[in-house]
Amino acid sequence: MKPGRIFLLICFIYLTNSTISQSFHGGIMAGLVGSQVAGDTYSGFNKAGIFLGGFVNWDFTKRSALQLELEYFQKGSRKNPDPENDDYESYLFRVNYVEIPVFYHFKIDWFTLFAGPSAGVLFGYNEKKNEEVISDVGNYNKPARVTLQMNAGFRFKIKEKYGFDFRYNFSLLNIRSRNVDGDVWRLWGYGQFNDALVLSFFYQFR
Repeated sequence: MKPGRIFLLICFIYLTNSTISQSFHGGIMAGLVGSQVAGDTYSGFNKAGIFLGGFVNWDFTKRSALQLELEYFQKGSRKNPDPENDDYESYLFRVNYVEIPVFYHFKIDWFTLFAGPSAGVLFGYNEKKNEEVISDVGNYNKPARVTLQMNAGFRFKIKEKYGFDFRYNFSLLNIRSRNVDGDVWRLWGYGQFNDALVLSFFYQFR
């Protein structure tokens, strides 16, 4: 091959790889979670938790992107006593998941809308009522090992590489191993379902 053609081939490969690499971005996220369990009779996003993760996204058009994430996600439900109203009952349900979501991003300048499903794997759990651990009882209704969620939210960039995400994450399947009295209906079946609001800070490496 002639030197001129070799030079043109090298330039083409370099420009192609440069364009592809500019379409991919990675980063990290950290934030706070407010959660509840629909169907457990304790309504309200009263259970606080943490949210940590990383992401990779691909800008396949000027306004559209796909984003894959890996997250550590604390969820659950909480009820605190209210002695002023003669209510001394307390309840705490902690569930920790590793979730993998896939999102579609629609970008409008510094503002992005996103939505998509996520699969979760149970990492650990604990449940107490009136300070007594009930997750050790023999007939305990354990959390399901695998969960499926839908997510929707928005991203606001403060600068090119960092900003904030806000998302609503809600279960599509029963998060318990079996059905019990008090379960609620969601989409295609009865059960208990995680609902979580997440506010997180993100930093994009490039």
